[in-house]
Amino acid sequence: MSTVRLAAQALAAALVVGLLALLVWKVAHQVGDETVASELQDGKQPGAPSFTLPRLGGGALASSSLEGKPQVLNFWASWCIPCREEAPLLERASRRYRGRVVVLGIDHQDFGGDARAFVRRHGLTYPSVVDKGDSLYAKYGLTGVPETFCVTREGDVVAHVPGAVIPETLERCIQDALSS
Repeated sequence: MSTVRLAAQALAAALVVGLLALLVWKVAHQVGDETVASELQDGKQPGAPSFTLPRLGGGALASSSLEGKPQVLNFWASWCIPCREEAPLLERASRRYRGRVVVLGIDHQDFGGDARAFVRRHGLTYPSVVDKGDSLYAKYGLTGVPETFCVTREGDVVAHVPGAVIPETLERCIQDALSS
């Protein structure tokens, strides 16, 4: 019985050390840095961070190519169940607003093959990029996936939808981006 108890104590200690390491990492990566999500929460309209990220299909996409266009930025992952559920809604919005709003998928912590299979499985026609190293993820201040941000044609982030979008929240987000 003492061996089981000792193993349980060692497991508990390892869990505490792991959680402490996670906390230290989180604090080190966000202390003093205002994120897009935190600025929105404070009632501000921060500028969208610039980026150049690899496309899932090859090549790269620079945020500068989106200037002057309202945008819906959706952070997702193939392993994320709510991401699977919202993908058809985002595709419909992309088709409905084609030419007026750019929908951009931003893949988070996926294997390339899994991400490409997700795009094919859901018939996504809007561009998807890979946030290698999570630099954009950190700048936006995400806490998980899915999360969606809407950006005006002037480049100001005006809406944030933490969690999966539903038709009403996606439409409100798009209208906020278009209204400027």
